[in-house]
Amino acid sequence: MQSIEAAKAGAAIIHLHARDPSDGRPTPDPDIYSQFVPVIAAATDAVINITTGGSTRMTMAERLAYPLQAKPEMCSLNMGSMNFSIHGVAKRISTWRYDWEKDYLEGMEDRVFRNTFREINEILQELGSHGTRFEFECYDVGHLYNLAYFADQGLVKPPFFIQSIFGILGGLGPDPENLTLMRMTADRLFGRDAYQFSVLGAGRHQLPFVTMGAIMGGNVRVGLEDSIYIAKGVKAKTSAEQVKKIRGILEALSLEIATPADAREMLGLKGSSKVQF
Repeated sequence: MQSIEAAKAGAAIIHLHARDPSDGRPTPDPDIYSQFVPVIAAATDAVINITTGGSTRMTMAERLAYPLQAKPEMCSLNMGSMNFSIHGVAKRISTWRYDWEKDYLEGMEDRVFRNTFREINEILQELGSHGTRFEFECYDVGHLYNLAYFADQGLVKPPFFIQSIFGILGGLGPDPENLTLMRMTADRLFGRDAYQFSVLGAGRHQLPFVTMGAIMGGNVRVGLEDSIYIAKGVKAKTSAEQVKKIRGILEALSLEIATPADAREMLGLKGSSKVQF
């Protein structure tokens, strides 16, 4: 299983979505999550991070169905509603494997990923009551201010895990100036000791952009969810292949690779013994 391979390659946190095994369709079904999450948890000490996003076509109840059942150490949480879309990809595909794929991609042009202030509040309280902490996914500078708002309300407490995301249509572009802006804004809002900064670069920007983030003192996220490439024009075979490559780059820069135990300490997580996989 690729997640286990990625953990062996050095990934401290494994971020998971579920797909219907019959046709690859995104699904929130707890029964499908239950087929693979316990296997990953038994085979590795990596932190299991379950999405609360999943799809623009899922209801909030569907998106939270498995996280509320599993009570993981960590869940991802988009910090605002946005026009999240990859509909342009459909123009580059001539052959579709499954019937649902073309409509799904093209339909993103007219859909909004919804996370209102009330919905974020509910997620923080419902999952937070079980000790789950969050990967705060910030696609724009305003999302950092949204996080600061919830911190002011006392609904989230440091250390914050801020995942700054670049290169998704509807969010910040993959420009070095934007990376600097996000880092400086997070410093101003929270103070550097109150948060862990991480960088996600979508598509072909993945490896160079996360490397820049690491040089700036941040953590990095790679994987096939964010990019299917390992080099220019070369598709990656697995997420583990991408983990190995970025690990080699970071070690060549004399940067330290965090273990799962390090990640738990840095992020104040409750520990793998307190989940219900």
